[in-house]
Amino acid sequence: MTFGDPACSEPSSSEWGDCDEAGVVFYPNYFYWLDCTFQRLLRDRGLSQRELMRRFGVVTPLVDAGAKFRGPAKYDDVLRVEAFVETWETRRFRIVYKLSVADRPVAEGFEVRASQGRDVLLSAVLTESASYSISALSAFKDACSLPARTRA
Repeated sequence: MTFGDPACSEPSSSEWGDCDEAGVVFYPNYFYWLDCTFQRLLRDRGLSQRELMRRFGVVTPLVDAGAKFRGPAKYDDVLRVEAFVETWETRRFRIVYKLSVADRPVAEGFEVRASQGRDVLLSAVLTESASYSISALSAFKDACSLPARTRA
């Protein structure tokens, strides 16, 4: 499988508090960085969780998440997190993440997020569409320029 351009690419320095006694990043911090990257993806498009709730009464809760660790990230490493939209469904979507240090893979992760609120599709909300139809999914994807993961 190959990826297109990431929907979001976010660098982050690993600090001493992110690490265990051996100076290796403690695994729960990877999930924090995945969430931060998703929030940055929204902000890059002029949105946030608060803005989604304020304007539309919608939030994007996690319904599943996971990670595979390929190698250690250590104190003072600059970790790059890239996000790719893999799948789109009516009320949920899956984002996959690649985490690396200096082009060395350290982890892969995913999040499945849903749209919950006033019985509104997230896709329609983010595109401010008046029609909450399935076709809004492709409009959301196009409007946000979120490249989907492609298979080779």
